Amino acid sequence: MSSRLHELHAAGQSLWLDYIDRSILSNGDLTRRIREDALTGMTSNPTIFEKALAEGSAYDAQLASLDPAMSVKSAFEIIASTDVRDACDAFRGVYDATNAADGYVSLEVSPELARDAVGTIAEAHRLWSLVDRPNLMIKVPGTAEGALAVKQLITDGLNVNITLLFAIDAHARVIEAYLAGLEARVAAGQPVDRIASVASFFVSRVDTAIDKQLDGMAAIASDAAHADQLRALRGKAAIANAKLAYRLFATSFAGPRWTELVARGAQVQRPLWASTSTKNPAFRDVIYVEELIGPDTVNTLPPATLEAFRDHGETRHSVTRDVAGAEEAIAALAAAGISLHTATDTLLADGLASFAQSFVTLLAGLERKRATLTSTFHSPSGATDVAIQ
Repeated sequence: MSSRLHELHAAGQSLWLDYIDRSILSNGDLTRRIREDALTGMTSNPTIFEKALAEGSAYDAQLASLDPAMSVKSAFEIIASTDVRDACDAFRGVYDATNAADGYVSLEVSPELARDAVGTIAEAHRLWSLVDRPNLMIKVPGTAEGALAVKQLITDGLNVNITLLFAIDAHARVIEAYLAGLEARVAAGQPVDRIASVASFFVSRVDTAIDKQLDGMAAIASDAAHADQLRALRGKAAIANAKLAYRLFATSFAGPRWTELVARGAQVQRPLWASTSTKNPAFRDVIYVEELIGPDTVNTLPPATLEAFRDHGETRHSVTRDVAGAEEAIAALAAAGISLHTATDTLLADGLASFAQSFVTLLAGLERKRATLTSTFHSPSGATDVAIQ
C-alpha cells in the first residue's frame, strides 16, 4: 500500500491515471494500482492512444480481425472502446462503492468536432452506446461549442469530462452548462443523482507559455533589477490560475440554485487538474500535485508523476491557501505586460491543434499497421477471401 497516495486521496483528491494501454488492462497492473495506490479513475486522449497503438503488438490481433473495408476511424473507435470498456469494468467496484461519485474512465470525441456542437453531441451518443458502461465519461473540448454540447449531453443523462480548459471564463461557461443541463433534467422529471462531470483545467502548460514570455522579456530588460523581477514571476501563473478556478468552483456550487439540485441528489462538477507533470526541471517534480490539493478535486497523473508522488509527495490542504497571493501573482503578470487571457486563448488553440494532429497521426499509423498485419488471398477454389495475420 502506498501511504502517500492514500493520504492524498484522504485529503479529498481523487487520483486518476492519465494513461491507457491494453497491456496494463490485461496484466493485472491496473487492478493492482486500484487496490494499492488508491487509483479511482482513468483518462485518455488522442495523444495517449497514438502512443499506445504505436508501441508493441498488444492491439495487433484485434486490428487484424476487423473487416478490411471498415474505415480507419471506425477501426480506431472499436479498439479504443474496447480498452475503455475494459477499464470501466476494472473501476466498476470504485463506482459502485462510491455510489457513482468516482470510478470513471474518459473517452474523447474526435478533435475535428471541437467547433461543432451538433457533431459533438451525435458522436458522444454513439461512443456512449458503443462502450455501454455507466461509469464512462465522454470527453468534450472546452470551446464555446463544446459548452453547448455539454448542456445537451448532461440533459440527455451522459457523464461528461470537459477538457482543455485554461481560462477562468471558459471554466465558468462549462459550470453553467452543467448546472443548466441538470436543471433541464429536473424540469423534465428525470433523475440527476447518478450523473457526473469534471472540468479538466490544464495547469503546467500555462507556466510553460508564460515563463517563455518572461524569459524573453528578461533577456532584453533595460537593467538587471528589472530582469530579476521578471524571472521571479516564473512558475507562478499556473498554480495561481488553478486556485482561482477552484474558488470559482466553490462559489458556483453553493447557494439556493445549487441547494435545489443537491436536494435531488446532484453531484458537483469537480475540478480536474490536468497537465500536472512538471515540464521545467528547475521546479519540484510534484509541484502541480502538492499545490492543488483539496476536497472535491481530481488530479489526473501520468505514470511518472504518480510514481514521484508515491516516493516523496507531501499532502497538505493547499488549493485554498493564499488565494490573495494568487490574485497578486496574476496582477503582477499583467503589470509586467503579460496577458493571461491572450496566453490561455493561445493554449486552447494549440491544444486543439495538437490533439487534432495526434488524431491524424494515430489514424495514419493505424492504417499502416492494418495493411502490414492483414493480407488477403483466395482459397484454392477461388470461392472465398481469407484474412490472415
